[in-house]
Amino acid sequence: MKKKINLIVTENDKNLRVDVFINKKENSLSRTRVKNLILEKKLKLNNKIIINPAKKIANGDIINLTIPEPKKTSLKPYKYKLNIIYEDDDLIVLNKRAGIAIHPGAGNYDNTIVNALINYKKNSLSSIGDKLRPGIVHRIDKNTSGLVVIAKNNQTHEHLSIQFSKHSIIRTYQLLIWGKVRPSKGKVETFITRSSKNRQLMEVSNTKGKKAITNYKTIEVFENKNTPTLSLLECKLETGRTHQIRVHMNYLGNSIVGDDKYKKRFKKIKNTDPVLEKKLTNLNRQFLHAKTIGFIHPKKKKEMIFNSILPQELEIILKMLRKTDK
Repeated sequence: MKKKINLIVTENDKNLRVDVFINKKENSLSRTRVKNLILEKKLKLNNKIIINPAKKIANGDIINLTIPEPKKTSLKPYKYKLNIIYEDDDLIVLNKRAGIAIHPGAGNYDNTIVNALINYKKNSLSSIGDKLRPGIVHRIDKNTSGLVVIAKNNQTHEHLSIQFSKHSIIRTYQLLIWGKVRPSKGKVETFITRSSKNRQLMEVSNTKGKKAITNYKTIEVFENKNTPTLSLLECKLETGRTHQIRVHMNYLGNSIVGDDKYKKRFKKIKNTDPVLEKKLTNLNRQFLHAKTIGFIHPKKKKEMIFNSILPQELEIILKMLRKTDK
């Protein structure tokens, strides 16, 4: 059933962006959701359809926003064993393996986490986002493993989306990079935008794009005559941009082991254990794992923090490096 929101602008709110104003008055709607509704021509300003979320409003303006009935999806179920570490009536926290995409996209509409969730829960997922992404509040890359939170209803989806937009979600990743970062811990703060050379990649920009902030620290350095120099890092995100950690590591000059898109050339080191070298160079995923996720539960109103260990294929590499490092 569609819902209508009717608002009148007062003197205190004049000159605000229309999406900011609606989000301020209707805090159950995330600003991203409001922006998408405006782009879908669901907003009328003084009885005229407006498709610019940045449109400034004036005192006395009449705003009508229509929230349409949730779209029904026709996604094909995918029989796939989900590693669910927590579930209640409102959300699911799952530990995603590398090699599977979060949602359908070009070239793969059937074998994704979304299809697996349709098989697992059928109609028990939020439906306010893209029709191919029921339940999906955020995502991690196909070849990244780790924790993802899924919304089972629209209210939960909105609450979690607001937490993501306010950057209050706790997200910590572990990664193995080529070389060492200097300084050994710090903050990378840049803009990230789509690459002008390859639209499938992202890049750092000085002037355009979305602000991206990554806090990093070195946990362990592997450096001896028998191995290439490698570092185990922990990154804590303040923002969640596409490929953020991968782009920021590449920006620092230290690409992630196994990253086939943002990679530096691997320099062969003499006397390296051939088994270790093979594991490093033939890793069919990036050594990047979403280790921790924390948020305020939308219904219980309490903080929930979840942790996961590195998958076996990554832990084996660390054990070999530690053994070689002795």
